[in-house]
Amino acid sequence: MNSTLPLVSVIVTTKNEEKNIERCLKSVKIQTYKNINLIVVDNNSKDRTTSLAAKYTSQVFIYGPERSAQRNFGAKKAKGNYFLFIDADMELSAKVVGECVSKINVNSKIGGIIIPEVSIGTRFWEKTKAFERSFYNKSGDESTDAARFFPKEVYEAIGGYDENITGPEDWDLPDMIKAKGYKIDRINEKIFHYENIPSLRSLLRKKYYYGIQSHRYLDKHQVSTISSKTLYFLRPVFYREWKEFFKHPLLGLGLIAMLTGELFAGGTGYLIGKVNKS
Repeated sequence: MNSTLPLVSVIVTTKNEEKNIERCLKSVKIQTYKNINLIVVDNNSKDRTTSLAAKYTSQVFIYGPERSAQRNFGAKKAKGNYFLFIDADMELSAKVVGECVSKINVNSKIGGIIIPEVSIGTRFWEKTKAFERSFYNKSGDESTDAARFFPKEVYEAIGGYDENITGPEDWDLPDMIKAKGYKIDRINEKIFHYENIPSLRSLLRKKYYYGIQSHRYLDKHQVSTISSKTLYFLRPVFYREWKEFFKHPLLGLGLIAMLTGELFAGGTGYLIGKVNKS
């Protein structure tokens, strides 16, 4: 570590990620920015995730039950001036941490940094998800962008991630930071996201699961159920870049089908969660 540089704690949450964890942790180790301490918080994996993670860091912890709680636990163990939260199926480009530190150091009013995500996949629905993300990455999109890099003091002042929210917690924390008067900025370096989507059904199950607690986020921030956050077809980026659908007609049709299914699954989860106060 280079002690002359601010320390960055990279906190990785995992659960049964033996196929992805080494790619993720290697990308942290080869960052051009060297003053990093790496923390892995695993949610009781049944595979080799923790043993593989132990090859890269001595700070491997077991904690649950959900991602928000894992992240907050990791932050309590962290010693860094800055926190970067990533998932095990992500890979950082080599200059992510360095660009985040450089960006945030020039303006004390920056409370979080967005790192653009590029989805990587070989199956049809993985390619469709990558096509969707390509729209958001052209110039950023307020409906979907979520900061992952935070100054420690800002993170702690907000109270970290809301452990009552699973799914929209990626939006909730940056929204809380902005409400305190901080700016959320964006870098050019990328996160490569290896999303595992074996079928449309598996994707819709996840959307349904996240939808069950989505009312907590919407109510907390007074977000209308008729907004670009909730109704994907209201996102202006799709209409600004409408020519992309004609350039990639099969993926375009897949995207319409996928978003329709996600809207139905997430909406069903929302209604059930709202009624049952889940």
